[in-house]
Amino acid sequence: MTDENQVAGAAEAGHAVLDAALAALRELRDSWDPIQVDDWCSKVLGRSGRVVLTGMGKSGLVAQKVAATLASTGCPSLFLHPAEALHGDLGMVTREDSVLALSNSGESEEVVRLLPSLIRLGIPMAAITARPESSLGQVAHWTFTYRLPQGEGCPLDLAPMASTTLQLVWGDMLAASLMSRRGFTRDHFALNHPAGSLGAKLVKVKALMHTLWPVVSATSGLTEVLKAMTKGRLGMTSVMEGPRLLGVITDGDIRRALETTERDRRNPLDLRAEQMMTRTPAMISEEALALDAAGDMEARKITFLMVGQTEHPTGLIHIHDLLTAKVL
Repeated sequence: MTDENQVAGAAEAGHAVLDAALAALRELRDSWDPIQVDDWCSKVLGRSGRVVLTGMGKSGLVAQKVAATLASTGCPSLFLHPAEALHGDLGMVTREDSVLALSNSGESEEVVRLLPSLIRLGIPMAAITARPESSLGQVAHWTFTYRLPQGEGCPLDLAPMASTTLQLVWGDMLAASLMSRRGFTRDHFALNHPAGSLGAKLVKVKALMHTLWPVVSATSGLTEVLKAMTKGRLGMTSVMEGPRLLGVITDGDIRRALETTERDRRNPLDLRAEQMMTRTPAMISEEALALDAAGDMEARKITFLMVGQTEHPTGLIHIHDLLTAKVL
């Protein structure tokens, strides 16, 4: 059995971490300077290079995450390990780049030793640090600071906890500001996330739709309709008059038509497509997101959508296409 004192101790330690981070976040919420952030964004967007992230230890790990976030949201970026930079990797940095350095103390030895070389290159430099008066804070053109009113939250007040949380938040704030200034859209996001369900949901319908689909004429009989549906393997066929869409026929439409002929004591082989079809099929634009198509199908409880305009459909998207692409 777990000792009650141990549970109480764990709870106290956990609350200390949360309280330290919350206190620092509340202060940052009231103290950060949007004008300073906007000025940094203007400089980054006005240059043709990348944002180079650097930091040592835990700050370096946060810097790697910020670099990944920037890259995925439309801002070319990379992580430069400061120790490796001192031994040749500095050659990865160009004069068109800008630097964003992370250090809680602003005195990380490897980062500070890197500063003279970056200054000589004339590269705009920003810093995320708790100490604007530090070596890093003094040479940075933009210093994004935070305070830790309740310390790190660590039981020993030694391990970086609240500080790395605040660095991470600052990185996300800068990334979000760049996205806003750049006019970054869902379409841009999808281009940077081609794999996985997240990217698939943001792909447009035209990327997943069938450009060939079953077609019959208004006067086609039941047998011809069934042949078209079987061959198409989509559980449907469209009814067309030239390029114009008259309607669609599904398995359900056929069942309902057969029930009607049985009730009226008519020969089902006399049925024609125009008697079975749904005359106002659900449509969606090529430019709509796959996610929107999925929501429309779910709301209507259907398995496909015609794409384009009724007068001139350009494709068909089926629920199986969304499942294959991991939209659903």
